[in-house]
Amino acid sequence: MPAHITPTSRCRLGIGCSDITPPVGIYHRFWGAAKHDRATGVHRPLLATVLIIEPYESGSTNEHTVMVALDHCILRPPELAELTAAVCQLTGEDESQLMITFSHTHSGGNLCKDRVELPGGELIVPYLESLPEKIAAAYHAARETSQTAILTYGATTCDMARQRDFWDEQQDRYVCGFNPQGQCDQTLVVARATDEQGGTLATIVNYACHPTTLAWENTLISPDYIGALRETVEQATAAPCLFLLSPCGDVGPRDGFVGDPAVADRNGRQVGYAALSVLQSLPAAAEDFHYIGPVLSGATLGAWEYRPHSTNRAAETGCFQHHRWQVPLDYLDGLPTAATVEAELKALIAQESQTRKTGDDTTAHELRVLAERKRRLLERIAPLPPGEHYPYTVEMVKLGDAIWIAIEGEPYNLLQQELRQSFPHTPLIITVLANGARASYIPRQEDYGKALYQTEIALLAPGALETLIQAIANQITKWTGLEA
Repeated sequence: MPAHITPTSRCRLGIGCSDITPPVGIYHRFWGAAKHDRATGVHRPLLATVLIIEPYESGSTNEHTVMVALDHCILRPPELAELTAAVCQLTGEDESQLMITFSHTHSGGNLCKDRVELPGGELIVPYLESLPEKIAAAYHAARETSQTAILTYGATTCDMARQRDFWDEQQDRYVCGFNPQGQCDQTLVVARATDEQGGTLATIVNYACHPTTLAWENTLISPDYIGALRETVEQATAAPCLFLLSPCGDVGPRDGFVGDPAVADRNGRQVGYAALSVLQSLPAAAEDFHYIGPVLSGATLGAWEYRPHSTNRAAETGCFQHHRWQVPLDYLDGLPTAATVEAELKALIAQESQTRKTGDDTTAHELRVLAERKRRLLERIAPLPPGEHYPYTVEMVKLGDAIWIAIEGEPYNLLQQELRQSFPHTPLIITVLANGARASYIPRQEDYGKALYQTEIALLAPGALETLIQAIANQITKWTGLEA
């Protein structure tokens, strides 16, 4: 008889959380247009969430993965390397098994040590030094709660996220903002983790939308829409909710770039309610939907029922395979040197200072914005590995019926569109900014040559995204036998 498979993973799972909200007054400016430097208050707390996943039957193997999800935008390579080393020392984990990823809120504070001389910068180093112990506390909580778990997957769509490469006809230029005609993948994937008695242990929500509801007018520390999303799901499930950001280089909220935290909360609740609708659609753990035959009534009806997994089916869902490798991607031609960018930055800072002394605040503000852009370019260029190719890291875990994919930087949404179209029956949990943003944006090949923000700051050559998609698809095919 036919059966409709409910995507499932069996594993051991533990989850723990810590509050990592920075102090009020910390350097907060992430927006060139912002006129403030220091955070003036807190909208919602920031969290560090640690998820530990181990094989269902671990035996003598030490194979496992530790995911650390931080409510921050990014950390630059030097700060991320220091944090990773400190967390490994406190937890005893090896760097090869630790993955740090980011919710990408743009309102959490700018934690680059190169900004310690700016207002609020004196709080950056003490805050960074406090992070490892808070993450370690979440890690130990996850270890203590680790137990046999069944992950059940479902998906829906949520139209909070929209394509954000908009052509301004009046200005004759592209802007980074809501594009009413643009298309994007609005898939929202949910994984419900339950214990052997059916109690909910955690909810994982995977969605593609830049957390840029709050922008230059906001002066509060905030997780953006993720805070209300988590609250909505956790109030309904009485269990932790882990948010993982999927590829959204060209995707942001329709209602965004505002200063009102209520808009961020509204966006978060919209995604949260969509996640709850998925949870309501899921059957009991470890059950598939089986056709049992016709039933004669006023019409001849087709009857289905949920049945527990067979022994063989249960074994299939307990599969655990892990693979981490590097895909060589070409650098963009003509990238400037760090020395050149540093000299240009110093010149802009000097011009801003001189212009402000003359009382021309409008021009001084424009120079401040240009200096911020140049400062960010320096932060991107300086840590790049030498050579003709960028060693782009991909980490994948096959967990029963599902595949979890962790990639660095900010790929365009095309990546998840192509992979989900190629493997429609395989749940894909895709998270970006995994172990850093060093690769920057990775636009579609066809977008190079357009005056887009993302192509203007890209570091990798046209075709990098398409090469990456094919490399990931090849690994999925290798594991599943399904052709893209």
